[in-house]
Amino acid sequence: MAEKTVKEITSMDEDFTQWYTDICLKAELVDYSSVKGCMIIRPYGYAIWENIQKNMDAMFKATGHENVYMPMFIPESLLQKEKDHVEGFAPEVALVTKGGQEPLAEPLVVRPTSETLFCEHFSHIVQSWRDLPKLYNQWCSVVRWEKTTRPFLRSREFLWQEGHTVHATAEEAKEETIRMLNIYTDFCKNYLAMPVIQGQKTESDKFAGAEATYAIEALMHDGVALQAGTSHYFGDGFPKAFNIQYTDKNNKLQYCYETSWGVTTRLIGAFIMVHGDNNGLVIPPRIAPTQVVVIPVAMHKAGVLDKAGEIRDRLAAAGLRVKMDDSEQSPGWKFAEYEMKGVPVRLEIGPRDIENNVCVIARRDTGEKMTVSLDEITSFLPQLLDTIHDDMYKRAEERRDAMTYVAHNKEELKEITDSKQGFIKTMWCGDPECEDAVREEFGVRSRCIPFDQENLGDKCVCCGKPAKYMLYWGKQY
Repeated sequence: MAEKTVKEITSMDEDFTQWYTDICLKAELVDYSSVKGCMIIRPYGYAIWENIQKNMDAMFKATGHENVYMPMFIPESLLQKEKDHVEGFAPEVALVTKGGQEPLAEPLVVRPTSETLFCEHFSHIVQSWRDLPKLYNQWCSVVRWEKTTRPFLRSREFLWQEGHTVHATAEEAKEETIRMLNIYTDFCKNYLAMPVIQGQKTESDKFAGAEATYAIEALMHDGVALQAGTSHYFGDGFPKAFNIQYTDKNNKLQYCYETSWGVTTRLIGAFIMVHGDNNGLVIPPRIAPTQVVVIPVAMHKAGVLDKAGEIRDRLAAAGLRVKMDDSEQSPGWKFAEYEMKGVPVRLEIGPRDIENNVCVIARRDTGEKMTVSLDEITSFLPQLLDTIHDDMYKRAEERRDAMTYVAHNKEELKEITDSKQGFIKTMWCGDPECEDAVREEFGVRSRCIPFDQENLGDKCVCCGKPAKYMLYWGKQY
Protein backbone atom coordinates (compact mmCIF):
# COMPACT_ATOMS: atom_id res chain seq x y z
CA MET A 1 0.00 0.00 0.00
CA ALA A 2 1.29 3.48 -0.83
CA GLU A 3 2.68 5.62 1.95
CA LYS A 4 0.00 7.96 3.30
CA THR A 5 0.57 11.57 2.16
CA VAL A 6 -2.89 13.20 2.44
CA LYS A 7 -3.55 14.23 6.02
CA GLU A 8 -7.25 14.97 5.48
CA ILE A 9 -7.93 11.31 4.64
CA THR A 10 -8.27 8.95 7.61
CA SER A 11 -6.18 5.79 7.29
CA MET A 12 -8.28 2.84 6.08
CA ASP A 13 -6.72 0.66 8.79
CA GLU A 14 -7.78 3.14 11.46
CA ASP A 15 -11.40 3.65 10.38
CA PHE A 16 -12.48 2.27 7.00
CA THR A 17 -15.90 3.94 7.11
CA GLN A 18 -14.39 7.36 7.78
CA TRP A 19 -11.69 6.74 5.14
CA TYR A 20 -14.42 6.15 2.57
CA THR A 21 -16.38 9.28 3.54
CA ASP A 22 -13.20 11.39 3.58
CA ILE A 23 -12.34 10.26 0.04
CA CYS A 24 -15.82 11.01 -1.33
CA LEU A 25 -15.65 14.55 0.06
CA LYS A 26 -11.94 15.35 -0.39
CA ALA A 27 -11.86 14.11 -4.00
CA GLU A 28 -14.90 16.33 -4.70
CA LEU A 29 -17.16 13.48 -5.75
CA VAL A 30 -20.09 14.54 -3.55
CA ASP A 31 -21.29 17.11 -1.06
CA TYR A 32 -24.01 16.94 1.55
CA SER A 33 -27.35 18.56 0.80
CA SER A 34 -29.88 20.24 3.05
CA VAL A 35 -32.18 17.23 2.55
CA LYS A 36 -31.10 14.59 5.04
CA GLY A 37 -29.93 11.41 3.36
CA CYS A 38 -29.59 12.98 -0.10
CA MET A 39 -26.27 13.73 -1.80
CA ILE A 40 -25.10 16.32 -4.28
CA ILE A 41 -23.06 14.57 -6.97
CA ARG A 42 -20.35 17.04 -7.94
CA PRO A 43 -18.92 17.33 -11.49
CA TYR A 44 -16.04 14.89 -10.91
CA GLY A 45 -18.38 12.29 -9.42
CA TYR A 46 -20.95 12.83 -12.14
CA ALA A 47 -18.29 12.52 -14.87
CA ILE A 48 -17.50 9.05 -13.52
CA TRP A 49 -21.20 8.16 -13.61
CA GLU A 50 -21.46 9.48 -17.18
CA ASN A 51 -18.64 7.14 -18.26
CA ILE A 52 -20.32 4.22 -16.52
CA GLN A 53 -23.63 5.13 -18.13
CA LYS A 54 -22.20 5.65 -21.63
CA ASN A 55 -20.38 2.32 -21.75
CA MET A 56 -23.11 0.28 -20.11
CA ASP A 57 -25.77 1.88 -22.30
CA ALA A 58 -23.82 0.78 -25.38
CA MET A 59 -23.79 -2.79 -24.04
CA PHE A 60 -27.58 -2.65 -23.55
CA LYS A 61 -28.21 -1.32 -27.04
CA ALA A 62 -25.91 -3.94 -28.57
CA THR A 63 -28.31 -6.57 -27.16
CA GLY A 64 -31.41 -4.89 -28.62
CA HIS A 65 -32.59 -2.78 -25.68
CA GLU A 66 -34.20 0.65 -26.11
CA ASN A 67 -34.28 3.53 -23.65
CA VAL A 68 -37.58 4.98 -22.45
CA TYR A 69 -38.66 7.27 -19.64
CA MET A 70 -41.49 6.71 -17.17
CA PRO A 71 -43.11 9.25 -14.81
CA MET A 72 -41.57 9.63 -11.35
CA PHE A 73 -45.02 9.45 -9.71
CA ILE A 74 -46.99 6.22 -9.25
CA PRO A 75 -50.65 6.21 -8.12
CA GLU A 76 -50.76 4.38 -4.80
CA SER A 77 -53.48 2.05 -6.10
CA LEU A 78 -51.20 0.99 -8.97
CA LEU A 79 -48.45 -0.02 -6.55
CA GLN A 80 -51.02 -2.06 -4.61
CA LYS A 81 -51.75 -4.33 -7.57
CA GLU A 82 -48.90 -6.76 -6.82
CA LYS A 83 -49.19 -7.74 -3.15
CA ASP A 84 -45.64 -9.02 -2.49
CA HIS A 85 -44.15 -6.07 -4.35
CA VAL A 86 -45.96 -3.38 -2.37
CA GLU A 87 -45.25 -5.10 0.95
CA GLY A 88 -41.56 -5.31 0.08
CA PHE A 89 -41.32 -1.57 -0.60
CA ALA A 90 -43.79 -0.20 1.95
CA PRO A 91 -41.17 0.85 4.57
CA GLU A 92 -39.21 2.86 1.97
CA VAL A 93 -42.03 4.62 0.14
CA ALA A 94 -42.29 8.43 0.03
CA LEU A 95 -45.78 9.84 -0.67
CA VAL A 96 -47.03 13.08 -2.22
CA THR A 97 -50.39 14.03 -0.71
CA LYS A 98 -50.81 17.64 -1.92
CA GLY A 99 -50.55 19.31 -5.32
CA GLY A 100 -50.06 23.02 -4.79
CA GLN A 101 -52.59 23.89 -2.06
CA GLU A 102 -55.04 21.12 -2.90
CA PRO A 103 -55.08 17.64 -1.29
CA LEU A 104 -54.72 14.93 -3.91
CA ALA A 105 -57.67 12.61 -4.44
CA GLU A 106 -55.16 9.72 -4.33
CA PRO A 107 -51.63 9.83 -2.85
CA LEU A 108 -48.79 9.53 -5.36
CA VAL A 109 -45.75 7.39 -4.62
CA VAL A 110 -42.38 8.86 -5.60
CA ARG A 111 -41.01 5.90 -7.54
CA PRO A 112 -38.87 3.49 -5.51
CA THR A 113 -38.76 1.35 -8.69
CA SER A 114 -40.92 1.29 -11.80
CA GLU A 115 -42.25 -2.26 -12.27
CA THR A 116 -45.85 -1.18 -11.91
CA LEU A 117 -45.55 1.70 -14.39
CA PHE A 118 -43.91 -0.54 -16.97
CA CYS A 119 -46.52 -3.22 -16.43
CA GLU A 120 -49.36 -0.78 -16.96
CA HIS A 121 -47.67 0.46 -20.15
CA PHE A 122 -46.99 -3.06 -21.44
CA SER A 123 -50.65 -3.96 -20.91
CA HIS A 124 -51.55 -1.11 -23.31
CA ILE A 125 -49.05 -1.81 -26.08
CA VAL A 126 -48.71 -5.61 -26.18
CA GLN A 127 -51.50 -7.26 -28.19
CA SER A 128 -49.95 -9.90 -30.44
CA TRP A 129 -46.95 -12.22 -30.52
CA ARG A 130 -45.60 -9.82 -33.15
CA ASP A 131 -45.25 -7.15 -30.42
CA LEU A 132 -42.82 -9.29 -28.41
CA PRO A 133 -40.32 -9.08 -26.91
CA LYS A 134 -40.26 -5.55 -25.50
CA LEU A 135 -36.75 -4.79 -24.28
CA TYR A 136 -36.83 -1.49 -22.39
CA ASN A 137 -34.45 0.35 -20.09
CA GLN A 138 -34.56 3.71 -18.36
CA TRP A 139 -31.91 5.89 -16.72
CA CYS A 140 -33.44 7.86 -13.89
CA SER A 141 -33.43 8.52 -10.16
CA VAL A 142 -35.51 6.73 -7.53
CA VAL A 143 -36.40 7.52 -3.93
CA ARG A 144 -36.26 5.09 -1.03
CA TRP A 145 -36.62 6.45 2.49
CA GLU A 146 -33.53 4.80 3.94
CA LYS A 147 -32.79 5.24 7.64
CA THR A 148 -29.00 4.92 7.41
CA THR A 149 -27.31 6.61 4.47
CA ARG A 150 -23.79 6.88 3.05
CA PRO A 151 -22.58 8.55 -0.18
CA PHE A 152 -23.15 6.36 -3.26
CA LEU A 153 -23.77 3.21 -1.20
CA ARG A 154 -27.16 4.12 0.21
CA SER A 155 -29.01 7.42 -0.16
CA ARG A 156 -32.65 8.43 -0.19
CA GLU A 157 -32.46 9.50 -3.82
CA PHE A 158 -30.01 7.80 -6.14
CA LEU A 159 -29.32 7.41 -9.85
CA TRP A 160 -29.65 4.08 -11.58
CA GLN A 161 -30.80 2.22 -14.64
CA GLU A 162 -33.71 -0.18 -14.52
CA GLY A 163 -34.39 -2.59 -17.33
CA HIS A 164 -37.87 -4.05 -17.83
CA THR A 165 -38.69 -6.62 -20.49
CA VAL A 166 -41.63 -8.82 -21.46
CA HIS A 167 -41.41 -12.03 -23.48
CA ALA A 168 -43.66 -14.64 -25.07
CA THR A 169 -42.19 -17.58 -23.16
CA ALA A 170 -40.67 -18.36 -19.79
CA GLU A 171 -37.54 -19.67 -21.51
CA GLU A 172 -36.94 -16.35 -23.30
CA ALA A 173 -37.46 -14.39 -20.08
CA LYS A 174 -35.08 -16.65 -18.14
CA GLU A 175 -32.44 -16.26 -20.86
CA GLU A 176 -32.84 -12.47 -20.66
CA THR A 177 -32.40 -12.52 -16.89
CA ILE A 178 -29.06 -14.33 -17.12
CA ARG A 179 -27.96 -12.36 -20.21
CA MET A 180 -28.25 -9.10 -18.27
CA LEU A 181 -26.49 -10.54 -15.23
CA ASN A 182 -23.63 -11.51 -17.56
CA ILE A 183 -23.52 -7.98 -18.97
CA TYR A 184 -23.16 -6.60 -15.44
CA THR A 185 -20.42 -9.12 -14.71
CA ASP A 186 -18.56 -8.23 -17.90
CA PHE A 187 -18.91 -4.52 -17.15
CA CYS A 188 -17.50 -4.90 -13.65
CA LYS A 189 -14.53 -6.84 -15.00
CA ASN A 190 -13.81 -4.86 -18.17
CA TYR A 191 -14.56 -1.32 -16.96
CA LEU A 192 -14.32 -1.31 -13.15
CA ALA A 193 -11.52 -3.91 -12.87
CA MET A 194 -13.69 -5.47 -10.16
CA PRO A 195 -14.18 -9.24 -9.76
CA VAL A 196 -17.66 -10.41 -8.76
CA ILE A 197 -19.39 -13.65 -7.79
CA GLN A 198 -22.48 -14.54 -9.84
CA GLY A 199 -25.30 -16.42 -8.17
CA GLN A 200 -28.93 -16.72 -7.16
CA LYS A 201 -30.36 -15.08 -4.07
CA THR A 202 -32.06 -17.31 -1.52
CA GLU A 203 -35.87 -17.32 -1.31
CA SER A 204 -35.83 -15.03 1.74
CA ASP A 205 -33.53 -12.53 0.01
CA LYS A 206 -35.10 -12.29 -3.45
CA PHE A 207 -36.76 -9.16 -4.84
CA ALA A 208 -40.35 -8.53 -3.75
CA GLY A 209 -42.61 -10.09 -6.38
CA ALA A 210 -39.89 -12.03 -8.23
CA GLU A 211 -39.78 -15.78 -8.84
CA ALA A 212 -35.98 -15.69 -8.80
CA THR A 213 -33.36 -13.00 -8.14
CA TYR A 214 -29.78 -13.22 -9.38
CA ALA A 215 -26.96 -11.00 -8.18
CA ILE A 216 -23.31 -10.11 -8.56
CA GLU A 217 -21.46 -9.86 -5.24
CA ALA A 218 -18.19 -7.99 -4.77
CA LEU A 219 -15.82 -7.92 -1.79
CA MET A 220 -14.56 -4.58 -0.56
CA HIS A 221 -11.05 -3.85 0.75
CA ASP A 222 -12.23 -4.30 4.35
CA GLY A 223 -13.73 -7.73 3.67
CA VAL A 224 -17.36 -6.54 3.66
CA ALA A 225 -19.57 -7.68 0.78
CA LEU A 226 -21.48 -5.37 -1.55
CA GLN A 227 -24.31 -6.37 -3.89
CA ALA A 228 -23.24 -4.67 -7.11
CA GLY A 229 -26.21 -5.51 -9.36
CA THR A 230 -29.33 -7.66 -9.60
CA SER A 231 -31.42 -9.32 -12.31
CA HIS A 232 -34.91 -10.66 -11.59
CA TYR A 233 -37.09 -13.25 -13.28
CA PHE A 234 -40.73 -12.41 -12.57
CA GLY A 235 -42.41 -15.24 -14.43
CA ASP A 236 -46.03 -14.35 -15.20
CA GLY A 237 -46.89 -12.96 -11.75
CA PHE A 238 -46.81 -9.28 -12.69
CA PRO A 239 -48.40 -9.90 -16.12
CA LYS A 240 -51.33 -11.67 -14.43
CA ALA A 241 -51.72 -8.84 -11.89
CA PHE A 242 -51.65 -6.24 -14.69
CA ASN A 243 -53.30 -8.27 -17.45
CA ILE A 244 -50.37 -8.23 -19.88
CA GLN A 245 -51.59 -10.70 -22.52
CA TYR A 246 -50.92 -11.39 -26.17
CA THR A 247 -52.50 -13.47 -28.91
CA ASP A 248 -50.12 -16.26 -29.95
CA LYS A 249 -49.61 -17.74 -33.43
CA ASN A 250 -52.53 -20.11 -32.83
CA ASN A 251 -54.78 -17.15 -32.02
CA LYS A 252 -54.89 -18.11 -28.33
CA LEU A 253 -54.60 -15.57 -25.52
CA GLN A 254 -51.44 -16.02 -23.39
CA TYR A 255 -49.82 -14.18 -20.49
CA CYS A 256 -46.37 -12.67 -21.00
CA TYR A 257 -43.27 -13.41 -18.90
CA GLU A 258 -41.32 -10.54 -17.41
CA THR A 259 -37.85 -9.54 -16.18
CA SER A 260 -36.31 -6.59 -14.38
CA TRP A 261 -32.66 -5.70 -13.73
CA GLY A 262 -30.64 -2.77 -12.42
CA VAL A 263 -27.42 -1.21 -11.16
CA THR A 264 -26.96 2.10 -9.37
CA THR A 265 -24.44 4.76 -8.45
CA ARG A 266 -23.32 2.36 -5.72
CA LEU A 267 -20.97 1.01 -8.41
CA ILE A 268 -18.93 4.15 -7.77
CA GLY A 269 -18.79 3.35 -4.06
CA ALA A 270 -17.85 -0.22 -4.94
CA PHE A 271 -14.76 0.57 -7.00
CA ILE A 272 -13.66 3.19 -4.46
CA MET A 273 -13.67 0.54 -1.72
CA VAL A 274 -12.09 -2.14 -3.91
CA HIS A 275 -9.23 -0.08 -5.36
CA GLY A 276 -8.69 3.00 -3.18
CA ASP A 277 -5.76 3.48 -0.81
CA ASN A 278 -4.69 5.85 1.96
CA ASN A 279 -3.86 8.59 -0.53
CA GLY A 280 -7.32 8.62 -2.08
CA LEU A 281 -9.03 7.29 -5.19
CA VAL A 282 -7.56 4.81 -7.63
CA ILE A 283 -9.90 5.05 -10.62
CA PRO A 284 -10.00 2.25 -13.22
CA PRO A 285 -8.67 3.81 -16.45
CA ARG A 286 -11.66 2.96 -18.64
CA ILE A 287 -14.12 5.01 -16.57
CA ALA A 288 -11.69 7.71 -15.35
CA PRO A 289 -12.82 11.25 -16.36
CA THR A 290 -9.13 12.09 -16.87
CA GLN A 291 -6.87 9.20 -17.87
CA VAL A 292 -3.65 11.21 -18.13
CA VAL A 293 -2.78 14.50 -16.42
CA VAL A 294 0.10 16.47 -17.96
CA ILE A 295 2.04 18.51 -15.40
CA PRO A 296 4.59 21.03 -16.70
CA VAL A 297 7.55 21.39 -14.31
CA ALA A 298 9.36 24.76 -14.13
CA MET A 299 6.73 26.07 -16.51
CA HIS A 300 8.06 29.62 -16.18
CA LYS A 301 10.98 28.55 -18.36
CA ALA A 302 10.80 29.06 -22.10
CA GLY A 303 9.16 26.33 -24.12
CA VAL A 304 7.85 24.20 -21.22
CA LEU A 305 4.19 25.21 -21.48
CA ASP A 306 4.24 24.98 -25.27
CA LYS A 307 5.67 21.46 -25.16
CA ALA A 308 3.20 20.38 -22.45
CA GLY A 309 0.33 21.73 -24.54
CA GLU A 310 1.64 19.92 -27.61
CA ILE A 311 1.78 16.64 -25.66
CA ARG A 312 -1.77 17.16 -24.38
CA ASP A 313 -3.05 17.73 -27.91
CA ARG A 314 -1.24 14.67 -29.25
CA LEU A 315 -2.70 12.44 -26.55
CA ALA A 316 -6.20 13.86 -27.03
CA ALA A 317 -5.92 13.22 -30.78
CA ALA A 318 -4.95 9.62 -29.95
CA GLY A 319 -8.29 9.23 -28.13
CA LEU A 320 -7.17 9.61 -24.53
CA ARG A 321 -9.00 11.73 -21.95
CA VAL A 322 -6.22 14.12 -21.00
CA LYS A 323 -5.86 17.30 -18.95
CA MET A 324 -2.98 19.75 -18.56
CA ASP A 325 -2.64 21.58 -15.25
CA ASP A 326 -0.91 24.91 -15.89
CA SER A 327 -2.19 26.51 -12.68
CA GLU A 328 0.11 28.42 -10.33
CA GLN A 329 0.15 25.62 -7.74
CA SER A 330 3.50 23.92 -7.12
CA PRO A 331 4.29 20.64 -8.91
CA GLY A 332 4.33 18.85 -5.53
CA TRP A 333 0.81 20.09 -4.74
CA LYS A 334 -0.38 18.94 -8.17
CA PHE A 335 1.19 15.50 -7.75
CA ALA A 336 -0.66 15.00 -4.45
CA GLU A 337 -3.93 16.43 -5.84
CA TYR A 338 -4.14 14.11 -8.84
CA GLU A 339 -2.96 11.16 -6.81
CA MET A 340 -5.81 11.83 -4.38
CA LYS A 341 -8.25 12.17 -7.31
CA GLY A 342 -7.12 8.81 -8.66
CA VAL A 343 -6.01 9.87 -12.15
CA PRO A 344 -4.46 6.68 -13.58
CA VAL A 345 -1.35 8.27 -15.16
CA ARG A 346 0.64 11.42 -14.42
CA LEU A 347 2.97 12.78 -17.12
CA GLU A 348 5.70 15.20 -15.98
CA ILE A 349 7.60 17.37 -18.46
CA GLY A 350 10.35 19.88 -17.64
CA PRO A 351 13.26 21.66 -19.38
CA ARG A 352 15.72 18.77 -18.97
CA ASP A 353 13.12 16.28 -20.22
CA ILE A 354 12.51 18.44 -23.30
CA GLU A 355 16.25 18.53 -24.03
CA ASN A 356 16.36 14.72 -23.90
CA ASN A 357 13.05 14.29 -25.80
CA VAL A 358 11.54 12.29 -22.89
CA CYS A 359 8.93 12.64 -20.16
CA VAL A 360 8.40 11.03 -16.78
CA ILE A 361 5.35 8.77 -16.43
CA ALA A 362 3.93 7.84 -12.99
CA ARG A 363 1.31 5.13 -12.41
CA ARG A 364 -1.32 5.92 -9.80
CA ASP A 365 -2.04 2.29 -8.91
CA THR A 366 1.54 1.29 -8.04
CA GLY A 367 3.41 4.59 -7.81
CA GLU A 368 5.94 3.28 -10.33
CA LYS A 369 7.81 5.94 -12.36
CA MET A 370 9.38 5.47 -15.76
CA THR A 371 11.06 7.61 -18.42
CA VAL A 372 9.51 7.38 -21.88
CA SER A 373 10.51 8.90 -25.22
CA LEU A 374 8.17 11.64 -26.41
CA ASP A 375 8.14 9.92 -29.80
CA GLU A 376 6.51 6.84 -28.25
CA ILE A 377 3.91 8.25 -25.84
CA THR A 378 0.89 7.96 -28.15
CA SER A 379 1.50 4.23 -28.56
CA PHE A 380 2.90 3.61 -25.07
CA LEU A 381 0.18 5.20 -22.93
CA PRO A 382 -2.87 3.32 -24.30
CA GLN A 383 -1.00 0.07 -23.69
CA LEU A 384 -0.02 1.23 -20.20
CA LEU A 385 -3.65 2.06 -19.36
CA ASP A 386 -4.69 -1.45 -20.37
CA THR A 387 -1.88 -2.88 -18.24
CA ILE A 388 -3.02 -0.79 -15.28
CA HIS A 389 -6.58 -2.07 -15.72
CA ASP A 390 -5.45 -5.70 -15.87
CA ASP A 391 -3.14 -5.30 -12.86
CA MET A 392 -5.89 -3.65 -10.81
CA TYR A 393 -8.25 -6.52 -11.59
CA LYS A 394 -5.65 -9.13 -10.73
CA ARG A 395 -4.80 -7.50 -7.39
CA ALA A 396 -8.50 -7.19 -6.46
CA GLU A 397 -9.11 -10.83 -7.40
CA GLU A 398 -6.11 -12.05 -5.41
CA ARG A 399 -7.18 -10.02 -2.37
CA ARG A 400 -10.75 -11.35 -2.62
CA ASP A 401 -9.53 -14.94 -2.90
CA ALA A 402 -7.21 -14.47 0.08
CA MET A 403 -10.21 -13.20 2.09
CA THR A 404 -12.50 -16.10 1.14
CA TYR A 405 -12.78 -18.85 3.76
CA VAL A 406 -14.43 -22.26 4.07
CA ALA A 407 -16.43 -23.43 7.10
CA HIS A 408 -17.65 -27.04 7.42
CA ASN A 409 -19.46 -26.65 10.76
CA LYS A 410 -20.57 -24.12 13.33
CA GLU A 411 -17.27 -24.22 15.19
CA GLU A 412 -15.30 -23.28 12.09
CA LEU A 413 -17.89 -20.66 11.18
CA LYS A 414 -17.57 -19.08 14.63
CA GLU A 415 -13.78 -19.06 14.43
CA ILE A 416 -13.87 -17.28 11.06
CA THR A 417 -16.56 -14.73 11.97
CA ASP A 418 -14.82 -13.93 15.27
CA SER A 419 -11.42 -13.24 13.74
CA LYS A 420 -11.72 -12.50 10.01
CA GLN A 421 -13.62 -10.43 7.47
CA GLY A 422 -14.48 -11.71 4.03
CA PHE A 423 -16.58 -14.21 2.11
CA ILE A 424 -17.33 -17.51 3.83
CA LYS A 425 -18.27 -20.57 1.76
CA THR A 426 -20.36 -23.29 3.40
CA MET A 427 -22.73 -26.07 2.47
CA TRP A 428 -26.42 -25.40 3.17
CA CYS A 429 -29.53 -27.55 3.31
CA GLY A 430 -31.75 -24.90 1.71
CA ASP A 431 -33.92 -24.38 4.83
CA PRO A 432 -34.66 -20.67 5.50
CA GLU A 433 -34.64 -21.42 9.25
CA CYS A 434 -30.97 -22.42 9.03
CA GLU A 435 -30.25 -19.27 7.04
CA ASP A 436 -31.92 -17.15 9.75
CA ALA A 437 -30.10 -19.02 12.50
CA VAL A 438 -26.69 -18.37 10.95
CA ARG A 439 -27.50 -14.68 10.50
CA GLU A 440 -28.64 -14.26 14.10
CA GLU A 441 -25.85 -16.30 15.71
CA PHE A 442 -22.87 -15.25 13.59
CA GLY A 443 -23.84 -11.82 12.20
CA VAL A 444 -23.41 -12.73 8.53
CA ARG A 445 -26.01 -12.86 5.76
CA SER A 446 -26.30 -15.15 2.78
CA ARG A 447 -24.86 -13.44 -0.29
CA CYS A 448 -25.79 -15.87 -3.07
CA ILE A 449 -25.90 -19.49 -4.20
CA PRO A 450 -23.05 -19.23 -6.74
CA PHE A 451 -23.40 -20.60 -10.25
CA ASP A 452 -19.96 -22.16 -9.79
CA GLN A 453 -20.92 -24.75 -7.19
CA GLU A 454 -18.26 -26.57 -5.15
CA ASN A 455 -18.73 -29.70 -3.06
CA LEU A 456 -17.31 -28.76 0.33
CA GLY A 457 -18.99 -31.67 2.09
CA ASP A 458 -22.37 -33.33 2.39
CA LYS A 459 -23.74 -31.61 5.53
CA CYS A 460 -25.38 -28.25 6.18
CA VAL A 461 -23.11 -25.95 8.21
CA CYS A 462 -26.00 -25.12 10.54
CA CYS A 463 -28.15 -28.21 11.13
CA GLY A 464 -25.93 -31.05 9.89
CA LYS A 465 -28.66 -32.37 7.57
CA PRO A 466 -27.88 -33.29 3.94
CA ALA A 467 -26.68 -30.23 2.02
CA LYS A 468 -28.22 -29.04 -1.27
CA TYR A 469 -26.06 -26.03 -2.15
CA MET A 470 -22.77 -24.30 -1.57
CA LEU A 471 -23.57 -20.81 -0.31
CA TYR A 472 -21.58 -17.60 0.13
CA TRP A 473 -21.98 -15.65 3.41
CA GLY A 474 -20.63 -12.30 4.50
CA LYS A 475 -21.25 -9.02 6.24
CA GLN A 476 -22.75 -6.49 3.87
CA TYR A 477 -22.94 -2.84 2.95
